[in-house]
Amino acid sequence: MPSPLGDLLLTAEDGGAVLTGLHLDPTRFAHETDTRWRRAPAALAEAADQLAAYFAGERTGFTLALAPAGTAFQRQVWRALTTIPYGRTATYGEIARAIGQPNAARAVGMANNRNPISIVIPCHRVIGANGAMVGYGGGLPRKQALLHLERSTRRPTGA
Repeated sequence: MPSPLGDLLLTAEDGGAVLTGLHLDPTRFAHETDTRWRRAPAALAEAADQLAAYFAGERTGFTLALAPAGTAFQRQVWRALTTIPYGRTATYGEIARAIGQPNAARAVGMANNRNPISIVIPCHRVIGANGAMVGYGGGLPRKQALLHLERSTRRPTGA
């Protein structure tokens, strides 16, 4: 789908009912496509609509069924990321403490890097301990753009 950040690749299971991926650089994943994949924009219409509303500043959260593939630890980190409020940030250490593993900031960073459903699972909201913009799979300019969007948008009501 097109977005202000460039084209996004959305992947899903169950006929589009469960989002499994949102990738900021679709060309990186071209080699991973296989014969089971099919182009089905209508199946992903709800996800596309929610993302369009997010980019328009009309939505602060998502109500999509998610199934990110990862280890139990990664999924725990990704669940914690979804608790970071819109327009706010958290550090890797804060996320590590939130999941009950205060010494796992580096592992949290690795899990954050492997997030398969960016934006919806807001890994862009995680920053370094000193407040610096650090690592983002979609590139730091995209991370900065997402944070700027969230910080400059009036908070709409609802999700």
